[in-house]
Amino acid sequence: MTLNEKYHLLIVEDEPVTRTRLGAYFSVEGYRVTEAEDADGLHRALAIGDIDLLLLDINLPDADGLVLARDIRANSDIGIILVTGRSDEIDRIVGLEIGADDYVTKPFNPRELLARVKNLLRRSETLGKSISGATIKQFDDWILDTQKRSLTNPGGTPVALTKGEFEILSLLTSQPGVVISRTRFITHMSHKSWGANDRSVDVLIARLRKKLDYGDNSCEFIRTVHGEGYLFTAAVT
Repeated sequence: MTLNEKYHLLIVEDEPVTRTRLGAYFSVEGYRVTEAEDADGLHRALAIGDIDLLLLDINLPDADGLVLARDIRANSDIGIILVTGRSDEIDRIVGLEIGADDYVTKPFNPRELLARVKNLLRRSETLGKSISGATIKQFDDWILDTQKRSLTNPGGTPVALTKGEFEILSLLTSQPGVVISRTRFITHMSHKSWGANDRSVDVLIARLRKKLDYGDNSCEFIRTVHGEGYLFTAAVT
Protein backbone atom coordinates (compact mmCIF):
# COMPACT_ATOMS: atom_id res chain seq x y z
CA MET A 1 0.00 0.00 0.00
CA THR A 2 1.32 3.44 -0.93
CA LEU A 3 1.16 6.35 1.48
CA ASN A 4 -1.90 7.79 -0.29
CA GLU A 5 -3.78 4.49 -0.54
CA LYS A 6 -4.67 4.63 3.12
CA TYR A 7 -6.88 7.63 2.31
CA HIS A 8 -10.34 7.16 0.83
CA LEU A 9 -11.78 10.10 -1.12
CA LEU A 10 -15.43 10.52 -2.05
CA ILE A 11 -16.04 12.68 -5.13
CA VAL A 12 -19.64 13.90 -5.48
CA GLU A 13 -20.14 15.60 -8.85
CA ASP A 14 -23.13 15.39 -11.19
CA GLU A 15 -21.19 16.33 -14.34
CA PRO A 16 -19.88 12.98 -15.68
CA VAL A 17 -16.75 14.26 -17.43
CA THR A 18 -15.58 16.30 -14.45
CA ARG A 19 -16.35 13.45 -12.05
CA THR A 20 -14.50 10.89 -14.14
CA ARG A 21 -11.47 13.13 -14.64
CA LEU A 22 -11.22 13.90 -10.93
CA GLY A 23 -11.62 10.25 -10.03
CA ALA A 24 -8.95 9.18 -12.50
CA TYR A 25 -6.58 11.93 -11.41
CA PHE A 26 -6.72 11.04 -7.73
CA SER A 27 -6.58 7.33 -8.48
CA VAL A 28 -3.36 7.86 -10.43
CA GLU A 29 -2.03 9.77 -7.41
CA GLY A 30 -2.59 6.65 -5.34
CA TYR A 31 -5.80 7.46 -3.47
CA ARG A 32 -8.74 5.13 -3.05
CA VAL A 33 -11.62 6.88 -4.81
CA THR A 34 -15.38 6.46 -4.71
CA GLU A 35 -17.56 8.50 -7.08
CA ALA A 36 -21.18 9.61 -6.69
CA GLU A 37 -23.37 11.73 -8.94
CA ASP A 38 -26.02 12.86 -6.47
CA ALA A 39 -27.04 13.06 -2.82
CA ASP A 40 -28.39 9.52 -2.83
CA GLY A 41 -25.02 8.18 -3.97
CA LEU A 42 -23.31 10.36 -1.38
CA HIS A 43 -25.33 8.89 1.47
CA ARG A 44 -24.75 5.34 0.26
CA ALA A 45 -21.00 5.91 0.15
CA LEU A 46 -20.90 7.53 3.59
CA ALA A 47 -22.78 4.55 5.00
CA ILE A 48 -19.66 2.49 4.35
CA GLY A 49 -18.01 4.53 7.06
CA ASP A 50 -14.39 4.77 5.89
CA ILE A 51 -14.39 8.04 3.91
CA ASP A 52 -11.54 10.36 4.90
CA LEU A 53 -12.30 13.37 2.70
CA LEU A 54 -15.26 14.56 0.66
CA LEU A 55 -15.03 16.61 -2.54
CA LEU A 56 -18.58 17.93 -2.82
CA ASP A 57 -20.12 19.88 -5.69
CA ILE A 58 -22.58 22.47 -4.40
CA ASN A 59 -24.91 22.23 -7.43
CA LEU A 60 -26.36 18.72 -7.33
CA PRO A 61 -29.56 17.74 -9.16
CA ASP A 62 -31.35 16.41 -6.07
CA ALA A 63 -30.01 18.48 -3.18
CA ASP A 64 -28.22 21.66 -2.12
CA GLY A 65 -24.56 20.89 -1.50
CA LEU A 66 -24.37 23.48 1.28
CA VAL A 67 -27.22 21.79 3.14
CA LEU A 68 -25.55 18.41 2.66
CA ALA A 69 -22.25 19.75 3.97
CA ARG A 70 -23.98 21.20 7.03
CA ASP A 71 -25.74 17.92 7.80
CA ILE A 72 -22.58 15.88 7.31
CA ARG A 73 -20.56 18.17 9.54
CA ALA A 74 -23.14 17.84 12.30
CA ASN A 75 -22.46 14.10 12.42
CA SER A 76 -18.92 13.64 11.13
CA ASP A 77 -15.40 15.06 11.29
CA ILE A 78 -14.38 14.03 7.77
CA GLY A 79 -12.64 16.64 5.64
CA ILE A 80 -15.00 18.55 3.35
CA ILE A 81 -13.87 20.54 0.32
CA LEU A 82 -16.67 22.24 -1.60
CA VAL A 83 -16.15 22.22 -5.37
CA THR A 84 -18.38 24.60 -7.29
CA GLY A 85 -18.83 26.85 -10.27
CA ARG A 86 -20.05 29.68 -8.03
CA SER A 87 -17.53 32.46 -7.53
CA ASP A 88 -19.53 34.55 -5.03
CA GLU A 89 -17.52 35.18 -1.84
CA ILE A 90 -20.74 34.92 0.18
CA ASP A 91 -21.13 31.28 -0.87
CA ARG A 92 -17.59 30.55 0.26
CA ILE A 93 -18.15 32.20 3.63
CA VAL A 94 -21.45 30.34 4.10
CA GLY A 95 -19.66 27.11 3.25
CA LEU A 96 -17.04 27.74 5.92
CA GLU A 97 -19.68 28.82 8.43
CA ILE A 98 -21.49 25.52 8.13
CA GLY A 99 -18.27 23.60 8.70
CA ALA A 100 -16.63 22.96 5.32
CA ASP A 101 -12.84 22.93 5.44
CA ASP A 102 -12.11 24.51 2.08
CA TYR A 103 -13.79 25.88 -1.05
CA VAL A 104 -12.60 25.47 -4.63
CA THR A 105 -14.09 27.34 -7.59
CA LYS A 106 -14.27 25.89 -11.11
CA PRO A 107 -12.31 25.92 -13.28
CA PHE A 108 -9.45 24.81 -11.06
CA ASN A 109 -6.00 23.35 -11.55
CA PRO A 110 -6.04 19.66 -10.53
CA ARG A 111 -2.57 20.02 -9.01
CA GLU A 112 -3.81 22.85 -6.81
CA LEU A 113 -6.76 20.74 -5.70
CA LEU A 114 -4.38 17.86 -5.00
CA ALA A 115 -2.24 20.15 -2.85
CA ARG A 116 -5.28 21.22 -0.86
CA VAL A 117 -6.38 17.61 -0.37
CA LYS A 118 -2.91 16.59 0.82
CA ASN A 119 -2.72 19.53 3.16
CA LEU A 120 -6.15 18.92 4.69
CA LEU A 121 -5.45 15.23 5.22
CA ARG A 122 -2.09 16.04 6.79
CA ARG A 123 -3.67 18.61 9.08
CA SER A 124 -6.40 16.13 10.02
CA GLU A 125 -3.79 13.65 11.18
CA THR A 126 -2.03 16.17 13.37
CA LEU A 127 -5.04 17.95 14.87
CA GLY A 128 -4.62 15.97 18.06
CA LYS A 129 -1.15 17.37 18.62
CA SER A 130 -0.91 20.87 19.98
CA ILE A 131 2.06 23.11 19.40
CA SER A 132 3.17 22.69 23.00
CA GLY A 133 2.64 18.94 22.95
CA ALA A 134 0.08 19.00 25.79
CA THR A 135 -3.10 17.02 25.22
CA ILE A 136 -5.28 18.64 27.89
CA LYS A 137 -5.58 22.41 28.25
CA GLN A 138 -7.73 24.18 30.83
CA PHE A 139 -8.85 27.80 30.96
CA ASP A 140 -11.53 29.22 33.27
CA ASP A 141 -13.02 25.74 33.85
CA TRP A 142 -13.14 25.00 30.12
CA ILE A 143 -11.30 21.85 29.00
CA LEU A 144 -9.73 21.47 25.56
CA ASP A 145 -8.55 17.95 24.76
CA THR A 146 -6.24 18.26 21.76
CA GLN A 147 -5.92 14.50 21.38
CA LYS A 148 -9.66 13.93 21.06
CA ARG A 149 -10.22 17.39 19.54
CA SER A 150 -12.96 18.03 22.07
CA LEU A 151 -14.02 21.08 24.06
CA THR A 152 -16.04 20.94 27.27
CA ASN A 153 -17.67 23.99 28.85
CA PRO A 154 -17.64 24.76 32.60
CA GLY A 155 -20.97 22.97 32.99
CA GLY A 156 -19.48 19.74 31.66
CA THR A 157 -21.28 19.88 28.32
CA PRO A 158 -19.30 19.01 25.16
CA VAL A 159 -19.06 21.81 22.59
CA ALA A 160 -18.72 20.62 18.98
CA LEU A 161 -15.87 22.19 17.00
CA THR A 162 -15.20 22.09 13.28
CA LYS A 163 -11.62 21.48 12.16
CA GLY A 164 -11.14 25.18 11.45
CA GLU A 165 -12.47 26.22 14.84
CA PHE A 166 -10.27 23.67 16.58
CA GLU A 167 -7.19 24.82 14.70
CA ILE A 168 -7.79 28.43 15.72
CA LEU A 169 -8.48 27.60 19.37
CA SER A 170 -5.49 25.27 19.51
CA LEU A 171 -3.19 27.99 18.24
CA LEU A 172 -4.66 30.67 20.50
CA THR A 173 -4.40 28.54 23.63
CA SER A 174 -0.84 27.55 22.79
CA GLN A 175 0.23 31.18 23.23
CA PRO A 176 -2.17 33.01 25.56
CA GLY A 177 -1.58 36.74 25.78
CA VAL A 178 0.32 36.81 22.49
CA VAL A 179 -1.12 38.62 19.46
CA ILE A 180 -1.47 36.21 16.55
CA SER A 181 -1.76 37.72 13.10
CA ARG A 182 -4.23 36.63 10.45
CA THR A 183 -1.28 35.53 8.29
CA ARG A 184 -0.06 33.21 11.01
CA PHE A 185 -3.51 31.68 11.42
CA ILE A 186 -3.59 30.99 7.69
CA THR A 187 -0.12 29.45 7.77
CA HIS A 188 -1.12 27.24 10.70
CA MET A 189 -4.41 26.08 9.24
CA SER A 190 -5.55 23.80 6.45
CA HIS A 191 -6.64 26.64 4.16
CA LYS A 192 -3.28 27.53 2.64
CA SER A 193 -4.97 29.19 -0.34
CA TRP A 194 -6.45 31.98 1.74
CA GLY A 195 -4.96 35.42 1.26
CA ALA A 196 -3.86 37.73 4.08
CA ASN A 197 -7.01 39.82 3.63
CA ASP A 198 -9.38 36.85 3.48
CA ARG A 199 -12.39 37.20 5.80
CA SER A 200 -12.56 33.44 6.43
CA VAL A 201 -10.38 33.67 9.55
CA ASP A 202 -12.66 36.40 10.92
CA VAL A 203 -15.71 34.22 10.24
CA LEU A 204 -14.19 31.31 12.16
CA ILE A 205 -13.17 33.59 15.03
CA ALA A 206 -16.74 34.95 15.26
CA ARG A 207 -18.15 31.42 15.27
CA LEU A 208 -15.72 30.34 17.96
CA ARG A 209 -16.59 33.33 20.13
CA LYS A 210 -20.25 32.31 20.07
CA LYS A 211 -19.35 28.80 21.17
CA LEU A 212 -17.23 30.18 24.01
CA ASP A 213 -20.07 32.39 25.26
CA TYR A 214 -21.00 30.78 28.58
CA GLY A 215 -21.84 33.91 30.53
CA ASP A 216 -19.60 36.23 32.54
CA ASN A 217 -16.61 37.09 30.36
CA SER A 218 -16.37 33.86 28.39
CA CYS A 219 -17.08 35.53 25.06
CA GLU A 220 -14.14 37.87 25.69
CA PHE A 221 -11.55 35.10 25.69
CA ILE A 222 -10.58 36.10 22.15
CA ARG A 223 -9.73 39.77 21.88
CA THR A 224 -9.33 41.68 18.64
CA VAL A 225 -6.18 43.77 18.38
CA HIS A 226 -7.05 46.12 15.53
CA GLY A 227 -4.55 46.12 12.71
CA GLU A 228 -2.59 43.23 14.24
CA GLY A 229 -4.68 40.14 14.90
CA TYR A 230 -6.18 38.30 17.87
CA LEU A 231 -5.02 37.23 21.32
CA PHE A 232 -6.31 34.79 23.91
CA THR A 233 -6.90 36.54 27.25
CA ALA A 234 -7.44 33.61 29.62
CA ALA A 235 -4.66 31.81 31.50
CA VAL A 236 -4.08 28.30 30.13
CA THR A 237 -2.80 25.41 32.23
